[in-house]
Amino acid sequence: MSTPYILVVDDEPEIRHLVQEILEDEGYEVSVAENAEQARRARRLRRPDLVLLDIWMPDVDGITLLKEWSDGNGLDMPVIIMSGHATVETAIEATRLGAYDFIEKPLSLAKLLLTVENTLHTDKLRKENIDLRRYSHHRVEPIGKSALMHQLRESIARFAKHDSGVLLTGEPGSGKRLFARYLHELSSRSKAPFIEVNMASFAEEDANEELFGSERNDQVRFGRLEQANGGTLFLEDVAEMDASIQARLYSALQNRRFHRVNGLEAVRTDVRVIAATHHDLEALASSGSFRQDLYYKLNELPLYIPPLRDHCEDIPELLAFYADFFATRENLPYRSFTVAAQNHLRNYPWPGNVRELTNLVQRLLIMGNGDDIDREEVEAVLGAGAFRHSGMAAAYQPEFDLPLREARERFERAYLEHQLRKMGGNVGKVARIAGIERTHLYRKLRTLGIDHKELAGKGGE
Repeated sequence: MSTPYILVVDDEPEIRHLVQEILEDEGYEVSVAENAEQARRARRLRRPDLVLLDIWMPDVDGITLLKEWSDGNGLDMPVIIMSGHATVETAIEATRLGAYDFIEKPLSLAKLLLTVENTLHTDKLRKENIDLRRYSHHRVEPIGKSALMHQLRESIARFAKHDSGVLLTGEPGSGKRLFARYLHELSSRSKAPFIEVNMASFAEEDANEELFGSERNDQVRFGRLEQANGGTLFLEDVAEMDASIQARLYSALQNRRFHRVNGLEAVRTDVRVIAATHHDLEALASSGSFRQDLYYKLNELPLYIPPLRDHCEDIPELLAFYADFFATRENLPYRSFTVAAQNHLRNYPWPGNVRELTNLVQRLLIMGNGDDIDREEVEAVLGAGAFRHSGMAAAYQPEFDLPLREARERFERAYLEHQLRKMGGNVGKVARIAGIERTHLYRKLRTLGIDHKELAGKGGE
């Protein structure tokens, strides 16, 4: 679906156009720039997958441009340096700034093509390794032999043949992120990026930049929408999106272009959006709390992910998978569940769904002893967890001997931690319950040292 886009920056027209012609013959999409100003403009208009950058140019040299683009945070795209008069020090400086490789002029076209291919492949592997570290607790294909899981996999396979927006609904922890990734892997966009953003995790101004990117002077920050170009953008907790962002997102999806924050020129985009929520988005749209046009755009293909209690026959297979996973990945002692323990868990209501099951398995492997996990051990751990959750509010006791400021801080910390646990880490919901602005709540959480993501628990939607 996505052809690699390469920007060639060189002040010599013969080299510039020769490289462009050769790369286009190989199936790449190519733009050219003859100086730093044109290179800045081309990068601002569209994020390249690779830049071929000359060092010696009349206005600004390539090393200076490289420094500008890295901005101390590393490059957001691979760069190959080209030069006919570079010193060893120049090559070292370019590498230090993040350049992938260095090619000497006169160019060997065979070497150029090999270096381009290797660089794009290496960058793809780097992104996949980051992705694997984030998602390695999940299989690509959802686990389960139940009729429900079979139907879900069939639906995903049908949806993968189309490019329409998909709205995944279901309880928190039911596995919406896993199904989104499975859909991406089955689609024609599977070789392109899978980028996710949790809309409940950002204040409005941060979410704008996170999603759409920003421009400040010559500095360009590429947002998640741009990073996902050619691939899939997964929007978690989409119901928590502020109204202004809803309007911008609808415009971007409808027109296939958008402006970065403070950006002057429109950026083209080609993404498939998969959105997820545990809210009734249709009801929110009907009441005016969510834009109807965006709802219809996201809900072109709806899919409900059922809670774990509705396909409890899959629980033994899930238990075995996660026991093996934690034993392999975290080097925990492998333990197997007895038939009695499995039967007990098949009849447990699982309010936290697959996320709760994952955490339970991990806890049992860490805390328990022996090769087998029996029913009594499972009951003990589940009982302790239930007690902790039901006793959150009672855990705080006022301390009247403290200074007022410290006592107030302790109460606020206990209150906010309780509400975040109760709401699954959803900052937007807690802000409404507490009656304060979400931006103010984010600042207060930072001040009190509260990590709302940690309180939400591990795992996906």
